[in-house]
Amino acid sequence: MTPPDGSQPVTGRDDLVAWIEAGSKAPADWRIGTEHEKFVFDRRTLEPVGFDGPRGIEAFLEGMTRFGWTPVTEAGRTIALKRDGAAITLEPAGQLELSGAPLERLQQSCAEVNGHLAEVREVASELDVGLLGVGFHPTARREAMPWMPKARYAIMRRYMPTRGDHGLDMMTRSCGVQVNLDFADEADMVRKLRVGLALQPLATALFANSPFVEGSPSGWQSYRSRVWMDTDPDRCGMLAFAFGDDMGFERYVDYALDVPMYFIHRGERLIDAAGQSFRDFMAGRLPALPGEYPTLADWEDHLTTLFPEVRIKRFIEMRGADAGPWERLCALPAFWTGLLYDRRALDQAYQLIADWQPGELAALRADAARHGLAARFRGETLTDWARRVLPIARQGLAHRGWGEAHFLDSLEAIAATGRTPSDEQLEAYHGRWHGDVRAVFREYAY
Repeated sequence: MTPPDGSQPVTGRDDLVAWIEAGSKAPADWRIGTEHEKFVFDRRTLEPVGFDGPRGIEAFLEGMTRFGWTPVTEAGRTIALKRDGAAITLEPAGQLELSGAPLERLQQSCAEVNGHLAEVREVASELDVGLLGVGFHPTARREAMPWMPKARYAIMRRYMPTRGDHGLDMMTRSCGVQVNLDFADEADMVRKLRVGLALQPLATALFANSPFVEGSPSGWQSYRSRVWMDTDPDRCGMLAFAFGDDMGFERYVDYALDVPMYFIHRGERLIDAAGQSFRDFMAGRLPALPGEYPTLADWEDHLTTLFPEVRIKRFIEMRGADAGPWERLCALPAFWTGLLYDRRALDQAYQLIADWQPGELAALRADAARHGLAARFRGETLTDWARRVLPIARQGLAHRGWGEAHFLDSLEAIAATGRTPSDEQLEAYHGRWHGDVRAVFREYAY
């Protein structure tokens, strides 16, 4: 199917459905896109690094251009980079995100990750800054986090506090890792979405790597996940409707239309439409642009402002994992690729979760964030479930025939002990760190 042009006017709901459906691909064309975020900190003070100045985030981005990255500017400032289908972007407080290119094999994705590490280390060393991959900032207060000069973040900063207590924490103090995967058609999308949602709490537990808040244990294995539970309920969560009989492209479009807007791009302008309705926009009644109608590019923008645990655009995004150590960044795409890109593995996973209920999953999401692999579901711990699911993922990777299964080794080691990355940090905090969380910057920096 030829994708519609982004400038095409939206004439009705069918156009929105067709835009998503145009992402359908034959299995031979399925790709893997890995995204990961990391905090940038001053090695001298351990404080977050701001945008301006000779050692700031903009200087970091400009330093990266030596590797062939092309600057992306907004209002004359460098706010992102692009190269060969990949991008380096900024989260609201200057967290650096690599949005990887869509690649065929996990080896290619992992090579991309390692190449990125070499580049950012070179620039970071020159600026005397460090990079830390954890799910939530371990020491800084919200008020201490800098803000990047991106217009969309100014709009979100104003709107977020009206829709939850932790939206600004999500924006400024959290980091995640995600993988973007393809679907063949509507039925394949639905199966992958349901498996992804059902097993997202397991991924949260396996990757739990944010036990500290403002220098002390928080009581949560993944405080990043806890923050998402109190961030704009209109656009976050587990998508209970995805398990209904009517689930498909149209049902997801109806959900997205019910989510209030954030903004609209018009040339170089970003227009604040926070809280307004895309349905009104389609009727020419949007208060921010009365008498105007949306294009498919506006629809694409709107879909980027939805933040469920699994998100649909022209591909599927798995969003439930904390950022982590470099050696584990290849494990998340391996986990989901193994489960979703092999028909036999997907069948097994789908059968495993076939009778799981949305209410159960909502409770499990909270328990996984708090207790990690010790959380219980249907009489068993998530450690038990991990030992059941990871072999399915390994078999799925083996069936692909490209020698990718070893990328699951780190997750299998976690499942073997039942100890999450957060457990390791808490043990260090109560032991060799002597209650000083700042040691995380020394031991876990890239």
